[in-house]
Formats: sequence, structure tokens, C-alpha cells
Amino acid sequence: MKILVTGGCGFIGSNFVRLYGGRAELVLLDALTYAGNLENLKGFEEKFQFVRGDVGDEKQVDSILAQGFDAVVHFAAESHVDRSLYGPLAFVKTNVQGTLILLEAARRHRVARFVQVSTDEVYGSLPETGVFTESTPLAPNSPYSASKAGADLLCRAHHHTFGFPVVVTRSSNNYGPFQYPEKFIPLFISNALEDKECPLYGDGMNVRDWLHVEDNCRAIWAALERGRPGEVYNIGGGNERPNLEVARAILRLLGRSERLIRFVADRPGHDRRYAIDTTKIRTELGWRPEIPFEEGLRRTVEWYRENRGWADRVRTGEYRRFYEEHYGGRMS
Repeated sequence: MKILVTGGCGFIGSNFVRLYGGRAELVLLDALTYAGNLENLKGFEEKFQFVRGDVGDEKQVDSILAQGFDAVVHFAAESHVDRSLYGPLAFVKTNVQGTLILLEAARRHRVARFVQVSTDEVYGSLPETGVFTESTPLAPNSPYSASKAGADLLCRAHHHTFGFPVVVTRSSNNYGPFQYPEKFIPLFISNALEDKECPLYGDGMNVRDWLHVEDNCRAIWAALERGRPGEVYNIGGGNERPNLEVARAILRLLGRSERLIRFVADRPGHDRRYAIDTTKIRTELGWRPEIPFEEGLRRTVEWYRENRGWADRVRTGEYRRFYEEHYGGRMS
């Protein structure tokens, strides 16, 4: 099977390539922006062919898919909610327009399966009880999640109108190795390793369902192989935790004081709670998470401790500029 993997040098994409590079012929398309890094795939170079490019480049995407592919697994996206508050147009261009360009080219060249990798954030926020199911209405609350919802709906339209074989996966919050250090868990680990203050939004009681990235990749592969065209599959770890609890667990694993936690002003429109019902993917595709949160978090902390050089290299001037801009005025 020959698969085009977009965003294959990013966090989830690179973990997918590491897991499945030997199972199929993989061609990676990645623009290598701040969050995409070929170093994430060091030692796996023989497992893929790399093409540097943008999913928004219509001519390039068409020329690549004209070479003939059995499937597209679409990871490429602007994915950081905080960044979408400052530059939402970039999110629309990559996540909506880029997805449409891929869909149209894949349909023209008769690709047999298109997997859209999406997020539970398209559903919005939950109260203290309840879970997201695949039939939960879309109610995105950030420019990022709105752009992902737009992409998902374009996938739905291509299946409904053209019969194009699209499958959508929506996962809860991922964590694990190679995650860009702007995100909550790697940010906390990286800062704590340097005894720096660790910013935590609001009261720290926003709840997320944590999913190890390798479990998500296994679910995506199951959707690629066995998912029903036109269907959505929710993917969750069954690990609901308030952010404050996760922050404290990270500091304990690192032997650092909770005094490093610095509560900062909450970001606009911050969703309060996510929770996922995974009944559909469990019953239809036989998938279930394999990595307990406590074990996964310990492994993640150890990975960042052992790979501090990687984190230092990816925390470039762009990272530092955004960090200062975003958190500088939020310290309480």
C-alpha cells in the first residue's frame, strides 16, 4: 500500500511514521514550519520518501498525487489553539483550504481511502457530566477548532456528494515524545527541567481526556484499514484529568516543587471540559487504548529528560517570541 502522509514530520505524524513505516510505502509531505522537524524521524530515513511542500500548493499536491496512491492520511494542520488567537487566517488557509485542495486532488486521482485526522475540540465544551459521541453537534469555540470543523465538513460533503471514501478520526488531547514544547505537557516538563516557572491557565481545573500519541496512531491505522467510508470515529484515552492534577504529577515525576506552578490569566474562550465516548471505534474496529496514563506520563517525562537537546533545538527564536508575547501579559 502506498500512502501520502501529510504533516508527517510533526508530533502525531512522526509517531505514526515511526510505528508504521515498515508496513507500507510512505511519502511524507511537510512544509517544515516551526512544529515540523525532520529530526523527529532520525534513524527512520529508509522508511519513507520526503517531499517538502505545502498542502495549500494546489499544483504541487496534484503533481504528487498524480503519481498514484492508495491512501492519504492527513495530519498537516495548524494545531495550536493559542496561536489561532493571533493569526486565525493561517489556520483557515492550512486547515480548511489545504484540506479542500487535498480532497479534490485525491478524488481526481482516484485515491481509495482518505483519513482526516481531526480533534474532539470541534464539539466545543462539556459541562461537568456527559461525553462527546460521534453524533454530538459541532460547536467549535476557537479559530483553531472552527477551522478543523470546517475541514471535517468538507470531508463529509465529499463523501455525501461524490461518494469519496473519507474517514474522519477525532481524538482527545495527545501527549508523548516529539510534541512541540508550546503544548501543555511538554511545556511544563521543559520549563520544570530548567527550574523555570510553569504557566497554568485560570484555576487549573479545565479537564482533558489524555491519550498517548501511540494509541492514537494505532486508532488511525485501524481507521485506515477498516473504517467505514463516510464515518467519524472518536478516539479517547479514558483519562479525564484536571490540568492542575497533571501539572502536579509532572512536577512529582521530576522531583520539582509545586511552587514552580504560576497561574496565569485564562485564554479567551477556553473550553472547560472534554470527554470522549469510544464505544464506536471499540466495537467496529476493535481498537482500545493500551498505555495507562500514569505509565505514559512517566515515559513522556523520561523522554524529555533524556532528549533535552532536541527540545533546546526546536525552541527557536520563533518559539521564544511567541512564548513572551502570549504569556508575558498573563502572569498573575
